[in-house]
Amino acid sequence: MTKSREPLESWLLYHLFKWSVVAPMLNIYFRGRIVGAEKVPQLGPFVAVSNHASDFDPPLLSCCMRRPVAFMAKEELFRVPVLKQAIALYGAYPVNRKAPDRSAIKSSLSYLEAGWATGVFLQGTRTADGRITEPKLGAALIAAKAGVPLLPVCLWGTHAILKKGSAMPKPVRVTVRIGDLIEAPSSTNRKDLEALTERCAEIINQMHDLGR
Repeated sequence: MTKSREPLESWLLYHLFKWSVVAPMLNIYFRGRIVGAEKVPQLGPFVAVSNHASDFDPPLLSCCMRRPVAFMAKEELFRVPVLKQAIALYGAYPVNRKAPDRSAIKSSLSYLEAGWATGVFLQGTRTADGRITEPKLGAALIAAKAGVPLLPVCLWGTHAILKKGSAMPKPVRVTVRIGDLIEAPSSTNRKDLEALTERCAEIINQMHDLGR
């Protein structure tokens, strides 16, 4: 039976990290603007599907959801003592970036079953300007298998936070737009998944085109 939300300890850790670090960074340093926060379900699992242009994207997106979001994280981070336990409690789970990783999909499904919201970057990797050009089927497949809705999210401006060769994030303006919830896919047929994936990419790119 699917639970209605993530564990209490993860919820508490999320809010501790959000209000002490991420929210001040988003609201003050990046002069963040959030549009559509009221569209985020505060109970029940869903897949937040987003564009991706920066390592800052996962915490910024999670901050705007007002609840913890479980993200795939590179497996190398799970080899570091203490960090491994901390990011796991926060909702991260390992993925092998060098090959298709079925275990990561299984982990995502298990988090959804446990009541979490999960986050999936639609292109699977960062793009230079934040636009989606080659969307992958992973988010639609996970939503279809779990029977949960998708929530399209656009992160605008994060591509400019860190320039190549720079160690200091720039205080660029960041806008996060949250779209309307898309009902749970009813099929895992490839053509259906492709159509849903293209729909998500179109929605996210349209929000991206709105700019600030």
